[in-house]
Amino acid sequence: MAVADVRPAVTADVSEITRIQRVTWQAAYADLLPSEVLATLDTPDAEEAWHEALAQPAARVFVATEGEWTVGFCAAGPAPAEAVASAGGALPADADRVGLVSVLLVEPRWGRRGHAGRLLAAAGQALRGEGAERGVAWIPQSDAASESFYRKAGWEPDGTARTLDAGGRPFREVRFTGPLDIPLVERGGETGGTPFGAAPDAEPR
Repeated sequence: MAVADVRPAVTADVSEITRIQRVTWQAAYADLLPSEVLATLDTPDAEEAWHEALAQPAARVFVATEGEWTVGFCAAGPAPAEAVASAGGALPADADRVGLVSVLLVEPRWGRRGHAGRLLAAAGQALRGEGAERGVAWIPQSDAASESFYRKAGWEPDGTARTLDAGGRPFREVRFTGPLDIPLVERGGETGGTPFGAAPDAEPR
């Protein structure tokens, strides 16, 4: 079996990160996002955005690999005020100790192999090393796969939702929050361990 691993992303990973985001979102969100929004993922601007993200000092971007293949990625960093504020705009007491998992994607054909858990564990370790005590992530309200994944990691919705403008179409998201110490346990011979003591039923998207 090919070795599965997670490592920090480098500039050479940008094309694969962009490709994974494109194919995953086009498969998962075709009914939620307008076609013109999804089309922007297949332009040079999409790669440029990831080059800029990697250049940000506070950004932590990781890629998941299996053998020679790049199969998923995760981007995280300190949570900005708007990511942790209440619906009324009030900040929690621990606002300066919260990390944001801004995106965590595994290409569908590589799902159910523990890659998402390894990515979340790596991001959590990095965020804890920089003083974060808990994490937050915003996921589409109707994204059952991502909801199941985060719940298995011990994260729960905190009751806050927001509506974004996605090319003229409302896009509803809910906020999950939870611990950053994600245990990895060897199971079933899978190299690198699987999260939460068992393989997750679904990967986030």
